[in-house]
Amino acid sequence: MTDPIERPALFAAVRQALARGPAVALLGPRQAGKTTLARRFVLPHSGNYLDLEDPVVLAQMLAPMTLLGSLRGLVVIDEVQRVPELFPVLRVLLDRADTPARFLLLGSASPQLLRQGSESLAGRLAIIELGGLTLQETGAAAAARLWWRGGFPRSLLAEGDADSRAWRRDFMRLVIERDLPALGLNVGLPAMQRFWAMLAHFHGQVWNAAEPARALGVNESTVRRYLDHLSHLYMLRQLQPWHENLAKRQVKSPKIYFRDCGLLHEQLGIADATALLLHPRSGASWEGFVIEQLLAIAAPEQAYFWATHAGAELDLLLFKDGRRIGVEIKRSDAPGFTPSMRIAQHDLGLDALYVVYPGSRRYPLAPGVEAVPLSALLPVDT
Repeated sequence: MTDPIERPALFAAVRQALARGPAVALLGPRQAGKTTLARRFVLPHSGNYLDLEDPVVLAQMLAPMTLLGSLRGLVVIDEVQRVPELFPVLRVLLDRADTPARFLLLGSASPQLLRQGSESLAGRLAIIELGGLTLQETGAAAAARLWWRGGFPRSLLAEGDADSRAWRRDFMRLVIERDLPALGLNVGLPAMQRFWAMLAHFHGQVWNAAEPARALGVNESTVRRYLDHLSHLYMLRQLQPWHENLAKRQVKSPKIYFRDCGLLHEQLGIADATALLLHPRSGASWEGFVIEQLLAIAAPEQAYFWATHAGAELDLLLFKDGRRIGVEIKRSDAPGFTPSMRIAQHDLGLDALYVVYPGSRRYPLAPGVEAVPLSALLPVDT
C-alpha cells in the first residue's frame, strides 16, 4: 500500500475544535482514518493514547476516574463507544477548574456516542464526522479509481484490485461479526450477508421493507432494525424525503445508499472498473458516489431527496445559507433539461438547479439550471 493521503482540512478542523473547547468527538466508520489522524496529535505508545480495544486499557477503565484524572494535556480515547459509562466521568473531569486535560474521542458508532454526549457533555463536546477519502483529498484525477474502489484508505490505496476486493470482503465480515454484536444486534453471518446483498439492489431506490422481510423470514420491524444498525455504523445512508406543502402525493420513505461505493461494488460482485461501467447498476452507483462527494464538498445544513407519486423527482435538495439548491445526477455525456426538473424547480422554489454529470464542460440548460461536471464543484486548488 502506498503512503497515506494527507487530510489537511480535516486535521485543521480537529485542531480548531480542540482550541475552542475541552472535548472533541471524531466520528466515522471503522478503518476510515480516525486513528491515523489522531496519531498526528498524540503518539500511540504514550500514556495519553488509550485504545479501548486493547484488553489491558479496557481493564484499567474499571476505575476510569483514577486512570483519567491524573492525565494532563491532550488525551485520545479510541473506540469510546465501547465504554459508554465513561461520559459521566468525562463530564466531571471537564468541569474541573483550570481543566488540565482535553479529550479527543474516536468513535465508530454514532448513535451511542451522540446520545451519551448529549446527555452528559452538552455544551462541552464538539462533533466532527470523518468518512472515507473524498475527491477533495485525492484530487479530481483520482475520480475513476475512487468511484471503483471506494474511499476506505486500505481499499483505495491497495496495490491491486484483487487486494482491494479482498480487503473489502474482510471488512464487511468484520462489521457483521464484531461491530453489529457490539451494538446489540446478534444475527448469524449468512443471514446478514444475504441482507447486505439485498441492500445493494436497493441502492438509490426508495426503501420498502416487505421484500427483504419475506426473503429473510422475519417481520418488517426486524428488517428495519437491521437497516438502522448498518446506518448507525456509517455503512448506509438513509436519505430522507422532503415534504413540500403541495396538492400532490409525495414519497415519504427514505432512499437507501451505500455510503462507500467500493462496498456496494463488492456486494454486486463487480470484478473491475471496466465491468462497473457495463453493469446495469452503474448509474445508481455513480449517483450514490456523487451524493457522498457533494455532501462533503457543500456541507449543507440539511439534505433530502424529493419525489411525487406522479413521477416528478429531485435527487438532492440542499439547504445552505438560506438557499434551496437542487441537484440532479446524470451519468450521461450531455444531459438535458427534463419535465421533471421543470416541475421540481417550480414546485420547490429552487434558487438554483445543478445537473451533475461525468463530462468536462459546464453549460446552461435553462434559466437557473446548469449542467456541471463533478470536478467543477471542487475548490480551485484541489
